[in-house]
Amino acid sequence: MLPNQRWRIHEENPALAEEFATNLGISPIISQLLINRGINNLLEAQIFLNPEVLNLASPLQEFPDLQISLDLLQASILNQERIAICGDYDADGMTSTALLLRCLRWLGANVDYAIPSRMKDGYGINKRIVEELYDEGVKLILTVDNGIAAADPIARARELGIKVIITDHHEIPQVLPNANAILNPKLISESSPYYTVAGVGVAYLLAVSLAQQMGQLKNGMVKPLLELFTLGTIADLAPLTGVNRRWVKRGLKQLPKSKIPGIQQLILVSGVQAKGEGLKQIVSPNPSVTSSSITPLSKTLKPDDIGFRLGPRINAIGRIGDPQIVITLLTTDDEGVALEMAMQCEIINRSRQEMCEEIEKQAVALVDNLYAASLKEDRVLVVVQPNWHHGVIGIVASRLVERFGVPVFIGTTEEDGHIRGSARGIPEFHVFEALEYCDGLLGKYGGHKAAGGFSLAAENLPEFRTLLSEFANQSLEVQHLKPLIKIDALVNFNQISDRLYQELSILEPCGIDNPNPIFWTPNVQVLGQQTVGKGHIKAVFSQVVNNQQYQIKGIAWRWRDYFPLPRQVDIAYKLRENHFNDKTTIELEVVGVRLPTESHWQIPSVTKPITKNLTYKNREYTCGVYPQDNTSELRIKNTEGKVLAIKQGEKIGFLGTNRENAEEVNISQPQYEMLIQEALRVLRE
Repeated sequence: MLPNQRWRIHEENPALAEEFATNLGISPIISQLLINRGINNLLEAQIFLNPEVLNLASPLQEFPDLQISLDLLQASILNQERIAICGDYDADGMTSTALLLRCLRWLGANVDYAIPSRMKDGYGINKRIVEELYDEGVKLILTVDNGIAAADPIARARELGIKVIITDHHEIPQVLPNANAILNPKLISESSPYYTVAGVGVAYLLAVSLAQQMGQLKNGMVKPLLELFTLGTIADLAPLTGVNRRWVKRGLKQLPKSKIPGIQQLILVSGVQAKGEGLKQIVSPNPSVTSSSITPLSKTLKPDDIGFRLGPRINAIGRIGDPQIVITLLTTDDEGVALEMAMQCEIINRSRQEMCEEIEKQAVALVDNLYAASLKEDRVLVVVQPNWHHGVIGIVASRLVERFGVPVFIGTTEEDGHIRGSARGIPEFHVFEALEYCDGLLGKYGGHKAAGGFSLAAENLPEFRTLLSEFANQSLEVQHLKPLIKIDALVNFNQISDRLYQELSILEPCGIDNPNPIFWTPNVQVLGQQTVGKGHIKAVFSQVVNNQQYQIKGIAWRWRDYFPLPRQVDIAYKLRENHFNDKTTIELEVVGVRLPTESHWQIPSVTKPITKNLTYKNREYTCGVYPQDNTSELRIKNTEGKVLAIKQGEKIGFLGTNRENAEEVNISQPQYEMLIQEALRVLRE
């Protein structure tokens, strides 16, 4: 069994790639990667390589309610009115809360926070929180990473005389809450560099603007806020474009030397190490691009360090623990308290991992038994079971999307008979619009294109399945129902080197909308393979280029179900560093495998036969390309008179002494594939 994937390989643009390479002093392969990311001219390329040259408009010009928000906050601070930050329990919401707590305390505010319980309250501000804050004497509520869909709780706050500022980044509902001010990038132009900020990005803009208005904008204040912005932005999978790219690039350099004790301890317990120390400049500078934009960072973290190490430890707390642990971790200046909180993050994250593995195992078995046969008709997967921890089912949903290639809505039945769930989509499917389509069946729901959360009464589940399937059938074609691998370029093993890996660093920080480059290599031989850890495949891959064999190690995460891999495959992969015994090597992180295709053989079209002699593995052959039935046919003949014949575009060849007795053979098998490639090489010379 192989992954059920669809590969989309970017088309090359040699002319534009050459223009970029010549004018920017970068290699053609890096130039093509820029083109693949939608960069179409030199100015865009310059800004991408050096985001510091991006000309930013003032956020006051972009966000109509920003000045109102600043004035309300400044007045509350000066009058010592009680302010409450109402956050969310995911990494974006918790880093946003910590960021604004640090800022407002710095500015002298009387401020505290409230985060709803995932288990008791679900997502976002609610009437109970509003009324409790009123009883505590709160005069201004500041939501972060939530509130845009909370019309009723906001209305209750206004009834009670509480001022409300909403900061959020989720999709805009049909009716906006009656808040005093709303800051949400979805309300501004899509062309704005601020459009892609997450909740923590809105909080960062508000905090820096407020400090500036109050004359308290100092470096010692801004650096910790930038670090929290970087953590939350990457952990929330926000696009690394626009201001996100500019600020995250700064933040990743700042994080290894963070002055926030909680970040120091989180880095320590997670085993993250700063990368890039000692790398040399490997591309020539150009006057139009500052040298810092094309020089590997001297000492920095990578987005993957946050996405796979720091972020999950923060998110685990919001999923199955108490968010106060993270808020304390990120706001305390006591190193002992910070270490204690970081260790709790570590322990709870391990429990989260165990829960995810068990629920995923149960969910896969359930789908295989009940739903797999109807996925092409339903085009969406809805799976619900009691006793699943709803704090982790979102992670399981993502894994089911990877496995089955369809949008996934996963839920668990609670004691009150209601279902609470999470949803994850595929590129052609809009999760929030799907939930809106089911509006009449749902309780609370929210989200965006790629993900969402929802609740509904258990008796509504059958109709919920029906409506989601209706929506999915309107949105998706059958060919969409496979996980999509977006591939940047073909690379042969002789091109993979430390130099290429270091050149790729000028694309950093990579993430959403600027993914880590994915390359592919055709017709690779799997020399050896084994399963390691929790179901990963480690393998040694080999390719023959110009009669020379090149080998490279690789790993495929969580691919136990695909072991063993076929001996001959096409592979898609990212490049990664492996640090072991003080030695660093470049390896492959395999993300896609398929049986070899015929497309890379390129049997030439001819109007008359071309023949040559061939020596392969100490045996003599004659090979030739012949016109045949409006196409071309490759024939390879050995000294015993047996002929292997293959037509262009065919996956099956014919082997025999004549056409009448020839047997069909799979030409992707190694003994034929390698011979075919060598014959074509000789014929092209």
